[in-house]
Amino acid sequence: MSDAPNILGIAQAWRLAGHKVAIGTVIRTWGSAPRPAGSMIAIRDDGAFEGSVSGGCVEGEVIGRAQETIASGRSQRLEFGVADELAWSVGLACGGKVEIYLEALGGQFGHATLAAILSAHGQGQAVVRAVALRDIQEMLVTPGGSSDTLSEAASRVARADRCEVIQIDGAEWFLTAFNPQLDLVIVGAAHIAQPLASMGELCDYKVRIIDPRTAFATPERFPRVAISHDWPDEALAKAPLGARSALVALTHDPKIDDPALRAALASPCFYIGALGSKKTHANRLARLAAHDIEATALSRIKGPIGLAIGAASPAEIAIAILAQITQELRLAVSLPDRPTQG
Repeated sequence: MSDAPNILGIAQAWRLAGHKVAIGTVIRTWGSAPRPAGSMIAIRDDGAFEGSVSGGCVEGEVIGRAQETIASGRSQRLEFGVADELAWSVGLACGGKVEIYLEALGGQFGHATLAAILSAHGQGQAVVRAVALRDIQEMLVTPGGSSDTLSEAASRVARADRCEVIQIDGAEWFLTAFNPQLDLVIVGAAHIAQPLASMGELCDYKVRIIDPRTAFATPERFPRVAISHDWPDEALAKAPLGARSALVALTHDPKIDDPALRAALASPCFYIGALGSKKTHANRLARLAAHDIEATALSRIKGPIGLAIGAASPAEIAIAILAQITQELRLAVSLPDRPTQG
């Protein structure tokens, strides 16, 4: 769903230019449906569109039905599956099924709601849109804002970076999380950092390099990447790590790595990793423990870093690191919120 804010931004621009717009969202999938729940498409009154709800399988039909929604202002639930004749013609004959919710922008999907989602995204804040699927009702929920059933579900959805259909008092609600961009902080502009920065960008991370060694951290070696020559504790005080942040320490130099690791352990970031052998990592943990950091907190540090895939070259090591980051992001979402240390 990382492209959803971009799609909504385009929809907003179309609206401001005088067009009428419909928004389609995948609310449920079964089997081999090609796009996950939460995938979006914005469709203009002249048939232009941005985004995808099926990888091209059902877009033509959805675009046609969107014109009905734009004209009437009434939302529609569309379902395509292998049992439908239409499924064979639109390309879902391999066994998948997808349910799509179409709304007119300015109807159930309010202009104020759209502006609020885009504003929150611009400020790096998470927000969840809750839609009552059988009623003309929507609301925005701030994750962690309260303890009612809807807020708790919104927090779960935001933490997992996904969408969910839930039942509350007999009503069916569809929750869509709009999260800030993922944040990859690489401490140490080492040779491994170059492929890792490029791979992070491809996976929609905002990548930043922190290294006080100006000869290492240069725009020529790291194009398109934010670079800080501050010491890590200073850099992370100016731009703190959040729940969507991953920190990777690559220098082997305790003067640089250790302050970064201490800052990460005092943050809610979802991943902390440090390069080095088992012996190097044991020495690192001993140094950090001397700063009164408890063993349970130190266990958050992945070291030696990366999945054990036999990586040898800098690019292969970068793959192993990013794979471990992805594993922690996607497979550990059911764990309780991480405590902060400090």
